[in-house]
Amino acid sequence: MDGRTGSTLCGVTGETVATGETALGRRLRALREAKGLSQAELAGGRFSKEYVSQIELGKTRPTHESLRWLAEQLGVDLELLETGVAAAERQRVESALAEAELLSEEDAQAEALSLLEGVRASPAAALLPRLRLRLLLAESWALTQSGRPEPASALLRQAEELVDGGSFADLDRAEVAFRLGVARYVEAETGEAIALFGRALDLAARSGAPSDRFRATVHGWRSRCYRRERDWVAAREDVERAVELAEAAGDRRAIADACSLALLVAEREGRWPLARAYGERAIALYRELDDRRQVARMLNDLAGVNLLLGHTDDAVARFTEAAAAALAEGSEGNAALAIVSRAQARLRAGDAPGAAADARRSLELFGGRADYLQQIGIAQLTLGQALLRQHHPNEAEEALRAADETFTQLSSTSHRAAAWVALGDLADARGDPAAAARLYRRAAEALQQQPTL
Repeated sequence: MDGRTGSTLCGVTGETVATGETALGRRLRALREAKGLSQAELAGGRFSKEYVSQIELGKTRPTHESLRWLAEQLGVDLELLETGVAAAERQRVESALAEAELLSEEDAQAEALSLLEGVRASPAAALLPRLRLRLLLAESWALTQSGRPEPASALLRQAEELVDGGSFADLDRAEVAFRLGVARYVEAETGEAIALFGRALDLAARSGAPSDRFRATVHGWRSRCYRRERDWVAAREDVERAVELAEAAGDRRAIADACSLALLVAEREGRWPLARAYGERAIALYRELDDRRQVARMLNDLAGVNLLLGHTDDAVARFTEAAAAALAEGSEGNAALAIVSRAQARLRAGDAPGAAADARRSLELFGGRADYLQQIGIAQLTLGQALLRQHHPNEAEEALRAADETFTQLSSTSHRAAAWVALGDLADARGDPAAAARLYRRAAEALQQQPTL
């Protein structure tokens, strides 16, 4: 998936502990006995023995001040008595979660997952519902971002069950729906992703809580879905709404993320000056944020605009710069995006060997990830075309059929038509004009049958 998520990690502050009165009573009794105190001794001159007994039996719930006093008599911190988790342990878990979330934002998913593995064993993550939700969201996000949406979805189903409880708000439920939508997008389940993003937006609106940044993020992801379905009107409406909400939130990163998506829609609609303007604004904001990884990705996108404008040599130079910057930041996905684009530019310029080498390199970097299906198919198509120009028909056919299979997974008629045209060129090169004609006709008919969007 291309770069940032703009995630909000629940968007809700404050802690609601739902451990149950019986659990509190058991903890009070265990701590009292460990201290060697009788109920009367613990009650002292403040409470009666019967009141302490009522707490231990779960028949009454003491006030916060009473709990604080009891904790002081037992020599433990209030949080340990109240929740079963010591304050120091909770702070340790919160710190580890914050670090893992930051690692995930920096695309260091393996490191994030390793850190979260230790968090999972903490009693804080098991006993405190909001920390458990935060753990489930962080772990599922890292899995999704590393191309493993199935285990991520399993964790998010647990999160769904958790937030159905009374201690969570609609914005929490919106966050879970959003994360599930992203997982479905990565699995190429685009229709389901769109529905989940719609649910997330409805829940956020119903919550009444400030959520401009969150909604900007959701609109941006739904725009991705519509782009995949080639519904450019819906894609534009969503991305323009994302820019508006990000600006209303006054969040530079959210604005940059929305502008980067808006560039892609404007580019596809042929509004290249607007695409360039969005790209330049995004780059300026990412530079202010010192986000070199995103700068590298945007350099790649602007190079694509230059390619469309016919400035091939300049585009190749910019793709090279973008790939080098992405690799320097450890972002193989963004580097692969730049390299496959450079392959297309080189093929257009007549450099078939260079195009083939670039296409192969990008496929190595993509690693077969489902969230890069469209770009993988383009790399396979470019490789097949380049091999055909070098008179390697058998290798070309293998690459072109792989491209057709990849585009089939995306249900992309236009991309499949491009693969059929290339296979027609291959048939013609092999001296089979009848087969070539059938493939050309198939491509033309498929394109004619596409709905006008």
